[in-house]
Amino acid sequence: MPNSTVRLFPVAPSQRVAAQSWFERPDRTPRKPRLASSVVLLRDSPRGTETYLSYRRGESPLGKVAFPGGSIEENDDAAVTWFGPAPSVWAKSLGTGDARLARRHVVAAIRELFEESGILLAGPDESTLLEGNRGPDWMAARTAIATQEASFLEILRRRGLGLRTDLLRPLFNWHSADFALRRFDTQYFAAVQPVGQEPSLLTGKGVWASWKPAADVIAAREGTALGDEIGQPDTVGLTLGEIAVPAVELTLEKLATARGCIAYLSSRRPAVVYRPELVEVDGEPRVAVRAGSAAEGSSQHGR
Repeated sequence: MPNSTVRLFPVAPSQRVAAQSWFERPDRTPRKPRLASSVVLLRDSPRGTETYLSYRRGESPLGKVAFPGGSIEENDDAAVTWFGPAPSVWAKSLGTGDARLARRHVVAAIRELFEESGILLAGPDESTLLEGNRGPDWMAARTAIATQEASFLEILRRRGLGLRTDLLRPLFNWHSADFALRRFDTQYFAAVQPVGQEPSLLTGKGVWASWKPAADVIAAREGTALGDEIGQPDTVGLTLGEIAVPAVELTLEKLATARGCIAYLSSRRPAVVYRPELVEVDGEPRVAVRAGSAAEGSSQHGR
């Protein structure tokens, strides 16, 4: 990327052993990443552009605190009514010549957003969107999808709904660093909170989630307020860089300066791919991210 600069981010405490092992054996072959999608859910507020963040258990490649998302599944290839740009058009937007791959990323993005937040980008036609996502039936559908007892696309077909892919916007492609024990090849998207729909935790699985003004999170990132609010053993006392992957922090930086959701989504973006690398700085492991002026999060703030 032209005019590129290198940003340095901390290695999460839980990944330091893996980082050290990588330094000791740099000839190792990286684990193959799983394909994944993640959606930056947005809304405008008096405090600036807000995004929906949630806590993720375990060692997710998306980070402890992240946007809704997860890996692509086999059922994402099933037939479904499709509204919006054709998969071939999506392939061009995502910088790939593979329409099937682009379709899978888009389907996974909408499915994961619904499963983890309840927000459903679907409707009966190309101009109508579901206006209510509350109630035991919808929660039961989310639970069934999460446990793989039901197919997301089959649920949509039974309800006469199609995917509103026109409500998604592509952001960038993020590859987990080579040293990570679990790796994702993640396509990030953005979407505005639909009118009449409210996000909620998945019953029995969700731990913490909240709308957060991006500017506030970035302003307090060197402190531990967010990690302390979440209140989990692996977040308390940690900074944003220690609980979120760089992709999340870079996105929050960009949102912090956005002039509203529409302006952010309307901004033209080239297909950018991030491939962070593990480096050693003053004896400490760091994740180096190369970002150019056209990339998400081209701010010069460094660590």
